[in-house]
Amino acid sequence: MSDNKKLKNYDDLPLVLDVSDIRRIMGISRASAYELVHTPGFPAFRSGRLIKVSKKAFFDWMAKGAGNVQEQQ
Repeated sequence: MSDNKKLKNYDDLPLVLDVSDIRRIMGISRASAYELVHTPGFPAFRSGRLIKVSKKAFFDWMAKGAGNVQEQQ
């Protein structure tokens, strides 16, 4: 997926995401995206030198993490 393509919905995403896709989906920097994919528990895998993430696994990970956010009072 090219960096200049707008992400409109889930179906527009490829089945296997790369770090650039993760960066755009989350609205984070390239450095933050690489830090994230190296976080224990993040569903990334290597394909040669490339880091990839299954679209389904990524969104499952996001949904699981959404329950861990606590509102500050």
